[in-house]
Amino acid sequence: MFRLIGSAGKDLCDPNLPVSRRDVLRVGGSGMLGLSLANLLQLQAAQGSEGSNVPGWNRAKRMIMVYLQGGPSHLDLWDPKENVPDKVKSVFKPISTKIPGIQFTENLPRLSQINDRFTMIRSMSYTPNGLFNHTAAIYQMMTGYTTDKVSPSGQLEPPTPKDFPNFGSNIVRLRPADEPMLPFVTLPRPLQESNVVGKGGYAGFLGKAYDPYTLFPEGDDLDMNKMDRINVSDLQLRPEVFAVRLQRRAALRDLINAQMPAINAAVENQQLDEYFSQALSLVVSGKAREAFDLGQESEVLRDAYGRNPFGQSCLLARRLIEAGTRVVEVIWPKVANSDNHSWDHHVDLSKRMKNQSAPMLDAGLSALIEDLDQRGLLEDTLVVAVGEFGRSPERGVSTSGNGNSDDGRDHWPYCYTAVVAGAGTKRGFVYGKSDKTASAPVDSPMHPAQLLATIYHAFGIDPETIVYNHLNQPRELVKAQAVSELFA
Repeated sequence: MFRLIGSAGKDLCDPNLPVSRRDVLRVGGSGMLGLSLANLLQLQAAQGSEGSNVPGWNRAKRMIMVYLQGGPSHLDLWDPKENVPDKVKSVFKPISTKIPGIQFTENLPRLSQINDRFTMIRSMSYTPNGLFNHTAAIYQMMTGYTTDKVSPSGQLEPPTPKDFPNFGSNIVRLRPADEPMLPFVTLPRPLQESNVVGKGGYAGFLGKAYDPYTLFPEGDDLDMNKMDRINVSDLQLRPEVFAVRLQRRAALRDLINAQMPAINAAVENQQLDEYFSQALSLVVSGKAREAFDLGQESEVLRDAYGRNPFGQSCLLARRLIEAGTRVVEVIWPKVANSDNHSWDHHVDLSKRMKNQSAPMLDAGLSALIEDLDQRGLLEDTLVVAVGEFGRSPERGVSTSGNGNSDDGRDHWPYCYTAVVAGAGTKRGFVYGKSDKTASAPVDSPMHPAQLLATIYHAFGIDPETIVYNHLNQPRELVKAQAVSELFA
């Protein structure tokens, strides 16, 4: 019998970490297959390129998640149905798109003219456990996991260090930014339903080091000019800090390194000096502050994105990824379970959709995709637009315990639509199909966990990569497989 001396693999399974106890068990089980420890190590060394022949593997260098918090109605946006009862049929007229035979509603005139540049998933679907409220669904979409702790109202507990990490935290942990730039940014507001703020939006058990930088400008959600008042003063380097504290700390670090060569050898592969330099460079260079300066963009382009928090957040997301940010999450700038500009259309759907939410989405998302494409950034930038669920096919019915008017639709996780663009995804492609009332998929249903697995796959990350939670228990990034059919 041999003993493997090393750590228990308490961190992520990076190629440069010691073999974990879990791997030793795999060696024991693989003996019957003729694999030795040396064989296993050789296989692990090749893991980074093992998916190179699979469509979409490692095509994404950066990502923008456009999160449509609140649950937009697919029937009233990009999956309208004809020859259905009046209670199901959208009040908005269908219009043709760039893809023959595919219709949107009149709410999306600009997106209808560029849908030959992105993939539509018309078969997003999952069956909820218990109440399907916003918070639980958001947590599932952002982490790939559900939780048992749901209050009588259907809401989750507030964020805790025990939570599963947001997918962005996992990505920047496994694919660190290679520029002296903020690796992960969330804007312009946190994920929220009622008083539960930020659930599913942070690094959870990975630790605060992998939390996103949050840019939440002051002002009400309906303040259309709040992005003009962005304050990133915490990225401003105070002269006395640089001159005294940082230099003194750098000198102390050098002294410790000189006195402890054994530690240097132990962390030789961790590139601590490089990370330290990047942290200083981020603050000293002012690159992040410049990226946040929307005033550097032309008035014409800012108008094209839309002079509102969503449109300007999409523009800022483009500036951030262009400057080197790995992941940007643009959260719909109105809290779920609210009115006015919210996607949570339990009442007044026809007015609020037409005059508020849909025009903001149409301008902001279409301008983002076009802008990225024209700049050549769409080649390796993944864009995903999705909500936590769709809306009920029949208006005026209750599916989640909420009251709904005749001009409102309730929560519906059984079938809805997502948009995916860039990083090798197919252009002008429709994946899956909903039934005649958009109630359920009739072809290729896709669970939110599969969408997350596909995102990891696009970054060259195995969705089944193991993370260790706060109890040192091994957990997969997500328990699902990537959908390679989305890629060209």
